[in-house]
Amino acid sequence: MSKEYVIGLDYGTDSVRAVLVDSADGSTLASEVYWYPRWKAGKYCDPVINRFRQHPSDHLEGLEMTIKGVIAQSEIEPSQVKAICVDTTGSSPMAVDSKAQSLAFHPDFKDNPNAMMVLWKDHTSIAEADEINHVARTWGGEDFTKYEGGIYSSEWFWAKILHIIREDEKVKDAAFSWMEHCDFVTAQLIGCTDSLALKRSRCAAGHKALWHESWGGLPPKEFLGKFDPYLSDLKDRLYSETYTSDEVAGNLSTEWADKLGLSASVVVAVGTFDAHAGAVGGEITENTLVKVMGTSTCDVMVASKETIGTKLVKGICGQVDGSVIPGTIGLEAGQSGFGDVLAWFKNLIIKPSIAMIKESKTLDATQKSQLIAELEEQLLIRLSDEALAIPVAESKLVALDWINGRRTPDANQSLKGAIRNLNMGSDAARIFKSLVEAICFGSKRIVDRFREEGVQLDAVIGLGGVAKKSTLVMQTMADVLDMPIKVATSDQAPALGAAMYAAVAAGIHEDTQKAIQAMGSGFDKIYHPIPENVPIYKKLYGEYVEFGKDIEG
Repeated sequence: MSKEYVIGLDYGTDSVRAVLVDSADGSTLASEVYWYPRWKAGKYCDPVINRFRQHPSDHLEGLEMTIKGVIAQSEIEPSQVKAICVDTTGSSPMAVDSKAQSLAFHPDFKDNPNAMMVLWKDHTSIAEADEINHVARTWGGEDFTKYEGGIYSSEWFWAKILHIIREDEKVKDAAFSWMEHCDFVTAQLIGCTDSLALKRSRCAAGHKALWHESWGGLPPKEFLGKFDPYLSDLKDRLYSETYTSDEVAGNLSTEWADKLGLSASVVVAVGTFDAHAGAVGGEITENTLVKVMGTSTCDVMVASKETIGTKLVKGICGQVDGSVIPGTIGLEAGQSGFGDVLAWFKNLIIKPSIAMIKESKTLDATQKSQLIAELEEQLLIRLSDEALAIPVAESKLVALDWINGRRTPDANQSLKGAIRNLNMGSDAARIFKSLVEAICFGSKRIVDRFREEGVQLDAVIGLGGVAKKSTLVMQTMADVLDMPIKVATSDQAPALGAAMYAAVAAGIHEDTQKAIQAMGSGFDKIYHPIPENVPIYKKLYGEYVEFGKDIEG
């Protein structure tokens, strides 16, 4: 019997990666990564005002390069590729025309950041999110935030759209509709030329756009019109039905089939979010928290409909029927800054050094380039090694991980980071260690919130680049949570999860659970709490919580 292969396409914050997977056992034949060149150059972004935008050309160029790359590497017959599924960051919406094309592809908008994808970490819409929360509580009708933890975030769909249309009349007038990143790329692959015809992602709509079947889909026009008449009109140009990612969005268009060297019979599954695909790739089960650890974290759980019942979990990023595993309720939480917090500290140290190296008159161009590359590659490793050597008992600094705001529990993107107890002995390694402890304390706040809300949590699975690479972070996490943490074997768990969805959409596996059983790669490491560290971190965690209350108050 001929082998059947599927492709998972995983769009992260900095890059897109494709994996070519054997649908029979989940083994990866090839993987390819493409770093977004416009994003890497800092185009269309302004971190000072928390504006982070990406040009969709980065995404489509990456799509072509990575898929062609894995086919070439593997040397399989392209006809053996049966399905593709796309996962992306979110909420990362963009304005589109009536033919499902990004406004950024129109000459009039080619350099306009407001016409581009508004990345999840863009926090320019804090005021709009606050407004949505106020109106949801006071307008006299249904609180449409109740299935999204009761607090709407500036990281999400409606707040971002509202901010853009208030800031940019030209984009407002030209935008026929808006699409999440995962829906946009899926639309491109199937050659969708009608924005109203695309099957939209359940996980994107339910967790970020206030979609719920109990009120017939998106919130009513009466509610949306309280912010701007445009939103009321826009509802007619969005969607009412949503679809889970084990369903077929369409088949590969002739144009993309020719570009990629694949058959137009290839099934394209409905798009999904990276964290939800990662939870599937990490073999999520009920009562297990899957931590997808990258620039931010998404913390994902699933619960049976019988278990969750009518319970509303407060302060998380939503509970949605079918968003992770169809037939169960997906629960999402997370941290706005995780790896980003450590990257911020790295850049704080390294940027002046790089500037001085570039200006050096004692080094030639080759030496400068080599030294800068070595610094970029080795600095976090050096800081981690030095921090590991510092006894936990010496931890005195207390940091808050809110440099990019707080996602969960109780979203508040206006919060800022802080460090307490600095003295003349607070060197780089000790500050770095306190930041690692802070992101782990932030994770414990999420675990505590789930448990406070009556959600049973028995096990933790870590996946993503941080989980695979950082002993410091993972051991600290195990000590802080006082729980063992299993690390998923797959280096590309979100892409593997997307491939699992693709295999179900293509009819290769009966359902998502069966795909997980057949294609899961297991776990390659377990971090156990170090008993003597647990009480120390329990005390420090108490200080973290009190420090947070002081700062927030």
